[in-house]
Amino acid sequence: MCFLASCALRLEETSFEGVMNDPAKVTSWEANFENEDALEARLARPSPALIADLAHTKGDLLILGVGGKMGPSLAALARNALNAAGQPNCKVIGVARFSEPGTRKHLEDAGVETLAVDLLAPGALAGLPEVPNVIYMAARKFGSAGDEPQTWAMNTYLSGLVAERFKASRIVAFSSGNVYPFVPVTGGGSVESDPPVPIGEYAQSVLGRERMFEHFSKQYGTPGILLRLNYAAEVRYGVLVDIARKVLARQPVDLTMGQVNIIWQGDANAVALRALAHCTVPTRPLNLTGPGQLSVRRLAERFAEAFGLPGPVFTGEAGTSALLNNASRCHQLFGPPEVSTDQMIRWVAHWLSHDGKLLGKPTKFEVRDGKF
Repeated sequence: MCFLASCALRLEETSFEGVMNDPAKVTSWEANFENEDALEARLARPSPALIADLAHTKGDLLILGVGGKMGPSLAALARNALNAAGQPNCKVIGVARFSEPGTRKHLEDAGVETLAVDLLAPGALAGLPEVPNVIYMAARKFGSAGDEPQTWAMNTYLSGLVAERFKASRIVAFSSGNVYPFVPVTGGGSVESDPPVPIGEYAQSVLGRERMFEHFSKQYGTPGILLRLNYAAEVRYGVLVDIARKVLARQPVDLTMGQVNIIWQGDANAVALRALAHCTVPTRPLNLTGPGQLSVRRLAERFAEAFGLPGPVFTGEAGTSALLNNASRCHQLFGPPEVSTDQMIRWVAHWLSHDGKLLGKPTKFEVRDGKF
């Protein structure tokens, strides 16, 4: 039997942590993704709660920076949810440079209107339509080290321009849990009231983004929410993919950042859309991730079990601190994520064992010096 076939067989036989003591739960697994079309359909499938919220969120939606890892699926999810909520006439408009081939066509095929715009170009924002709802996703992380001025322009300066241009709209802006300091792994993670202590210029510029939206929210009474996200994941990228690929290649898994948070990308996108109905003046932060925290060592061991491989190879020692978010407030507002960690592990293991396409965008979750 070939290696990939044996992996597939083992995945069918494996009961992951959380279900191994209850075989009846095995039948509740969602089907694995056999291709990108199936994956995209799952990411764009709205929940009843999302549909209900968007039924009360009137008007068109503008998504700035729609061309990144999360933007296309968020836009398609919004389109489907608005249709299901009886608002097919509400436009979903995605704005980006569209440097990735095929992204613009994919969005338009999903019913999303697109505008190819360099948001930093002089006068670019003035040409965008007036809308009551804005989701801000434009950001720069990787490549920040060595080109810090561009990082600050994208992450901070542009945020101020957007906040002033769309001062009459609701604005849900993606931020990052990187604005927090490392916290003890036994403490439950940072909460929104903890003071930010960003490490490195990327994280500092993200805090600058938050401050811009806060300033203009207070000045103009703009309702908003700042989503401090750590870390979105699906089968083509994310912390789970980063760990699983190393396990599969028999490469050392770095334990230096010994604990992590993750959330299924579809669940993170759903929160971003539902947050439009919960914007406040002034805007405020909201941690966005899955429940609890996960051991990097244990995740690697579980992937090794799924792939039928010997124990993983590790490097480094798990520290007593990590970058961790406590998303209890988010779960109180919106309920727990639909997709569990166990389900994500199963999906990722199947995808990798069947040579599924990857985005080639590692999270660099192991970084502790703030240099991305």
